[in-house]
Amino acid sequence: MNKIPEGFVSISPDKSIINPFTAIGEDWFLVTAGDENSWNTMTAAWGGLGFLWNKPVTYAFVRYSRYTYEFMEQNSHFTFSFFGSEWKKALNYCGTHSGRDTDKAAETGLVPVTLDQIENVTGPSVGFAQAIRIIISKKLYSGEISPEDFASMEIHDLYPKKDYHRMYIGSIEAILVKEEWLQKQN
Repeated sequence: MNKIPEGFVSISPDKSIINPFTAIGEDWFLVTAGDENSWNTMTAAWGGLGFLWNKPVTYAFVRYSRYTYEFMEQNSHFTFSFFGSEWKKALNYCGTHSGRDTDKAAETGLVPVTLDQIENVTGPSVGFAQAIRIIISKKLYSGEISPEDFASMEIHDLYPKKDYHRMYIGSIEAILVKEEWLQKQN
């Protein structure tokens, strides 16, 4: 049952080599939800990794207007896929075009891989063959980001259209990294 995509190895969250401030805030990543038959991805620069409810977790923020929102709501799992800098143009495309109107994989050359037969993964998910790191998470919580709860007025400036996000917290079930990339890090 452990069908890890070619070129990847599985590592535990405590062995993960990632600087979330650069990997998320500067390099960006793809948030993907769905299964091999129906999925969507979007570029994100907001999100994080941490420890909550006695588990290593990811958290993502998706606007209600994004096509990916529907997939996040309908599916139990989501992934974060991180890439090398050579894929920045593809990530930009995935962040500026809707999956409602275009096939993002075909337009960018990204190759989706299904990740539902990996040890400890309890539901379907999709990542990308070109990623250097894929984090597979099971949705634990989702909730609305509410402007009434903003403690700082400067946050309101980030939502001039009042198009707020929904937050998703997921328990990390697996982390896959490219074996070649991992060897360079050690």
